[in-house]
Amino acid sequence: MTETADDLSAPLGQDKPRRKRRLRLPFTAMQMLAVLLGLFLVAFAGFTIFNKDPLGGEPMTRLAIREPNAADKASDEKPAAPRHGQESKPDSKHETKEAPKQAGEQKTVTMIDGSTGTRHDVVIGGDVADKGEAASAAPPVMAGIDPKLLEKSRYGMIPVVAGDLKPFNVYAADADRAKAAKMPVVAILIGGLGVGAAKTTDAIMRLPPAVTLAFTPYGSDPGKLAERARAQRHEIFLQIPMEPYDFPDNDPGPQTLLTSLSADQNMDRLYWHLSRMQGYAGLTNFMGARFIATEPAMQPIIREAARRGLGFFDDGSSPRSIAPQAAGSQAMPFGKGDIAIDVVPTPAEIDRALNKLEAAARERGTAVGTASALPVSIERIGAWTKTLGDRGILLVPLTTAMLKSKSS
Repeated sequence: MTETADDLSAPLGQDKPRRKRRLRLPFTAMQMLAVLLGLFLVAFAGFTIFNKDPLGGEPMTRLAIREPNAADKASDEKPAAPRHGQESKPDSKHETKEAPKQAGEQKTVTMIDGSTGTRHDVVIGGDVADKGEAASAAPPVMAGIDPKLLEKSRYGMIPVVAGDLKPFNVYAADADRAKAAKMPVVAILIGGLGVGAAKTTDAIMRLPPAVTLAFTPYGSDPGKLAERARAQRHEIFLQIPMEPYDFPDNDPGPQTLLTSLSADQNMDRLYWHLSRMQGYAGLTNFMGARFIATEPAMQPIIREAARRGLGFFDDGSSPRSIAPQAAGSQAMPFGKGDIAIDVVPTPAEIDRALNKLEAAARERGTAVGTASALPVSIERIGAWTKTLGDRGILLVPLTTAMLKSKSS
């Protein structure tokens, strides 16, 4: 009835307004929604407060970082070694010699053959860097060494005279000296050995025993290679690094004998070199054009070599060398190089130098050639020695040539 009256009282042409119905949720559902919303807001606020991550939500990469130890710092500070064929030069005058080194550190130096000028970058062990380290790590005594001919030094065992026994005579290679006295003789010294196992082994095995081998005191274990050379009946000499005129641009290596040092300082360095191996008959210079021409520096070295029963061989690279006179005053075995065989390391030039060496032997009775252990040098010298006897020339060890020169 009420609804009909409303319809009659409504203006014509207009619809009756209708009431909007409201959707009402049960009271329990509203409470549940409020609780969930509250929990979400609390969780979000807690995450924001306690996470302390200003880059939250950004991509991240985690890296493990450790504190560097002393060894790492040392390796970071050490300069990279030059590549093979590049010259190693210090930034300051004495950096190569005086820079502190870590135990076991290795170093690359440029080795320059005194007679040929050939350059080789070689790595030498860290035991040459510090005297204390060298003293605590003395090289072992080689096989076949007479203990009576050894004396203990702060660096290891060094040669000494025992009664009538001298290292020069005991360690000289066997030779027919009576035959050598009657005919022209040639001796050849191959230098720069001990710093490269491959080239040293090549020289030891491919050259006849009468060829004398000279070892530098460097390398990881030069004594082992020297021991092998003696086992193949080669006699050996020890090369002593000496100051060249253009030092330190050309640096023979650690513990080089220098004209700027006192006699006692050079003697201490000499003892270090002498201790690196045993069984050598004598000493020879490694570079050293300035040192070998400086009498106050050279005389004590010659006297000490004579006192220890060693011979001395001058490679002939310095025309102003005082070694012949100094050795003569000590009445010690002495020899001097006549021809550098591989100054120009080509087969044709090496053959030409060997022919000159042969001619010198015919003219003077004795001639000594020097060379390095280049593959081409070893190949040409080996081929030349095979037919030398057929031409009336005798190949002898260096000690035999030195004794013949002294007696003639």
